[in-house]
Amino acid sequence: MTVSAGTAGRPRNLVLAAMIFAVAMTFIDQTIVSIAVPQIQRELGLSSTGVQWAVNAYLLSLAALFAFGGRLADTVGHRKMVVLGVLLFAGASAMCGLTPKGGAAEAWIVTFRAVQGAGGAIMFPAALGIVVQTFALRERGRALAIFFGIAGGLTAIGPILGGYLTEWTWRAIFWVNIPVAVIALILIWLSKPVTEHRPAPMDYRGLALIVAGVGLSVFGFQQSQVWGWGNPGIGLCIAAGLALLVVFFFVERRTESPLIQVDIFRIRAFLVENMVLGVAMLVFVPVFFFASEYAQIALGKSASQAGLYLLYFFLGFVVASQIGGRMLDRGGAKRPVTLGCALSAVGFALWAGKVTGLDFNSQMWYVILAGAGMGFMLSPASTDALNRASRLSYGEATGITQTVRNYSASLGLAILGTILVSQFRSRILSSLLAQGMPHAQASATASAISQSSQGGGSGNTSTIPHFIRLDFAYATRGVFYTMAGIMAVAALVALFGLERGRQADPTEEGPGAPADVQGGAAAGPAAPGGADGVGDGGARLD
Repeated sequence: MTVSAGTAGRPRNLVLAAMIFAVAMTFIDQTIVSIAVPQIQRELGLSSTGVQWAVNAYLLSLAALFAFGGRLADTVGHRKMVVLGVLLFAGASAMCGLTPKGGAAEAWIVTFRAVQGAGGAIMFPAALGIVVQTFALRERGRALAIFFGIAGGLTAIGPILGGYLTEWTWRAIFWVNIPVAVIALILIWLSKPVTEHRPAPMDYRGLALIVAGVGLSVFGFQQSQVWGWGNPGIGLCIAAGLALLVVFFFVERRTESPLIQVDIFRIRAFLVENMVLGVAMLVFVPVFFFASEYAQIALGKSASQAGLYLLYFFLGFVVASQIGGRMLDRGGAKRPVTLGCALSAVGFALWAGKVTGLDFNSQMWYVILAGAGMGFMLSPASTDALNRASRLSYGEATGITQTVRNYSASLGLAILGTILVSQFRSRILSSLLAQGMPHAQASATASAISQSSQGGGSGNTSTIPHFIRLDFAYATRGVFYTMAGIMAVAALVALFGLERGRQADPTEEGPGAPADVQGGAAAGPAAPGGADGVGDGGARLD
């Protein structure tokens, strides 16, 4: 049975609003907790490792379970998985806010942060799949530009909201998710989105391999700043995780009903868009952490003021994402994706050149430019990747792209964090030696100060000496220049990897028309049993 997108009398804009509210929580929680870390650690008496995992457990669980969430959406039903994910996420948020003081605090908050991540991993692919199936191909770029524009903006708003809420109580940063979840559930009930799915058995062997592979390697990246890159455990975790992912790839190719149809990577545009997203996400999530630290440490801003600093990045992002979505609908993905990556590279390079002046006004337009570049590329790249999947595998395709994005974000935080710490330590050491401090004492002091900078600051930076602020600014400059180089690489991948022209909608071109004008490949891999369209009798409606 075939149902075209946007039919059945469902108000499409209401569906879009419902899905935006549903995923809003996941984006806010990527960054909101980092602002409240000092208060959480102080009130609950958490160890340094414990507070690190209060942040990392969410991201690790989210990254490891995205593929599982995408498969569930396609086989069980998108609307069911969105509702389940919202309930799971909101329930875990409430429990995080109720974390008791005492010996159980650390295990409690880390556990429920991981449950939050699991809820997000179940919810997000299903929500995005609903949006994709609700809007026709020619309208999808604009719809997903709104979706990703608001979602990306919420990542930036997280630190702002967190800064204000923690002035009342850090527990409010978790409780704020509950009214958002209630609104999302009401909108889902009102809009009653209809999508298609195909029941299929779950590939538990593939699930175990990808969860272990992503989990181990992301764990290694996350712990690099705690244990140090010299610890053999870091290399062992990353190597073991990558090896399991290689095993996963070959196992999936031989599995009758796999967790992920890995043959989807034979579609050139899907492969290239994921390469672009993978490179760009080394920068996109980390920039919020490092810019927030720079604002607090180098510029002496409060936590809430640091959040406002990031608003300029968001302003550029949200405006450009709308333009990029329309460019995708009119002429295909290559132009907005390549242009966005190039603009972002230029923006980060110019921004880096101004951070050592410790004057935000001189940086403002470059912050906006960097954000605009990200806005131009992120929505079109993500949308174009999803457009390559068949209607019955949108959740799976979302699971793949989001796994790539979160994996790269974890890698970016680890690599860029190492660059920041090493350069900050080197600058402080030079400054202390210039002041006449003995080398051994200066080295120990520099190491202690550079490590204490991680975690978003203490919320009281007014007593930081000027030379430390300047040294941190120089370290941040190195990070931003690295970000500029990364985005230049993404621009080259898009320029030489993507092909010009719009993707054709096979439902508009007629039977037998090619589904991918740009790449010459089918719109998605054949579904289990040989069916690759929506007319299969095994398809079900949510």
